[in-house]
Amino acid sequence: MNGADILCETLLANGIDTCFANPGTSEMHFVAALDRQPRMRCVLGLFEGVVTGAADGYARMADKPAVTLLHLGPGLANGLANLHNARRARVPMVNVVGDHATYHLVHDAPLTSDIEGLAWPMSHWVGRAETADTVGPRCEEAILAARSGAGNIATLILPADAAWTEATMPPPVVVSPPALAAPDAAQVRRAAEALRNGKSTTILVTGAALRAAQTELLDRIAQKTGARLMAQQANGRMQRGAGRVALDRVPYVIDQALECFAATEQLILIGAKAPVGFFAYPGKPGSMLPETCAVLELAAPDDDLAAAITALAEEVGTAPAPRPATRLSPDLPGGALTPDAIALALARAMPEDAIVCDESITSGRDFFRMTHGAAPHDFLQLTGGAIGDGIPMATGAAVACPDRKVIGLQADGSGMYTVQGLWTQARERLDVLTIVFANRRYQILHGELLNVGAGPAGENARRMLDLDDPALDWVQMAGAMGVEAARADTVERFDDLLRQALARKGPFLIEAVI
Repeated sequence: MNGADILCETLLANGIDTCFANPGTSEMHFVAALDRQPRMRCVLGLFEGVVTGAADGYARMADKPAVTLLHLGPGLANGLANLHNARRARVPMVNVVGDHATYHLVHDAPLTSDIEGLAWPMSHWVGRAETADTVGPRCEEAILAARSGAGNIATLILPADAAWTEATMPPPVVVSPPALAAPDAAQVRRAAEALRNGKSTTILVTGAALRAAQTELLDRIAQKTGARLMAQQANGRMQRGAGRVALDRVPYVIDQALECFAATEQLILIGAKAPVGFFAYPGKPGSMLPETCAVLELAAPDDDLAAAITALAEEVGTAPAPRPATRLSPDLPGGALTPDAIALALARAMPEDAIVCDESITSGRDFFRMTHGAAPHDFLQLTGGAIGDGIPMATGAAVACPDRKVIGLQADGSGMYTVQGLWTQARERLDVLTIVFANRRYQILHGELLNVGAGPAGENARRMLDLDDPALDWVQMAGAMGVEAARADTVERFDDLLRQALARKGPFLIEAVI
């Protein structure tokens, strides 16, 4: 048994049985070890951003880490944007990054780089297994780090000689992460006192607080105390739809967010951060809260959020029942296709227990509000703002939940960052419907050009912001990746394609021309 075998055995002993990979020469002994492990599912991504984004989506739905396999520093660097998103989503992940053999580093070969320096900004833990005998212990440290708290990114560097050298493996250790921090009684009392003092109060939540059982209890607390309940702007996973509590998120548009909190006197945070602008804008504040607003943290992101919510309910009492959203089947307009019509069609046709992965950016901004009454579903969104997570995230979610329909809401510009993920969906026969909002421009940047006071786009600006010369052809691109696709530019055509796609298994793409 060599170091690579030990790594596989340690991962499998800890329930990590899915590897998203894009390997190179330095990782070939780990590839061979994986080849000897039929219990490990290996999924190839044609670009490292697909690999890390898929591991993100997988962890959000599986509630456990996948392992990624990346080639040296440049391979890791290619995947960093979606590691940033995963870090913001607070998901568990173990990255295995190959490196040159330890004795080869002195030669400064072309692919030599500072892997630790690249890894740290997007990782909570970084370690290196210098020898085959240290692979097991270092892997255990990585798994412990990944599974601690709400979830962390752990990056393990595996030199080639540590992978190929023979070693004796003791029985693999099953890592037991520390328990989540229990609620602080004093913080619970302060939050309860705030909820009783009659001031205008918002409870802002994220993380595990957005699972159905927790939002139901939070809604009962809000009814009892007169508080407003909201989700923070970006969240890793939310359970929503008919029969569940209808939560609004903090608005992205800064003027809307300022108006949303204008009358808020107190903010209680449960795993969330106080709302701030996504960017700085000339003449506008960075905080979305009034200067006089008091901020109380009931529970930090790594705390036991469910226990904190229960403790708060015991302290302040609850209303008898939550206020679930009712199932809606809104009427569809006819004619030219619009983002609102797409949302309405999905509200009508979405199957129960679907998983929605949203990277629709500007075009899908109203999707959330218009689908409170859709069939119950899990909602995953872009968390860190680094575009290119949508197609990979849907891919990973489908690997984690093969019996559930995954619906990807994808902006066309950001979809081009990781379009290769469609090939992985085809190869793995994943049940993913991708809806591309084809407005053929970076629409959000047209808006931001105005928001920062720089004025409307002229010729040079349009050449940096528009995608219409030549126009992207998503039907042909999807076909080249092995995914069947069709185009819709009317509501009637879109609704027909949507119902056909939802009634079948396997990957399908609709290019929605808006």
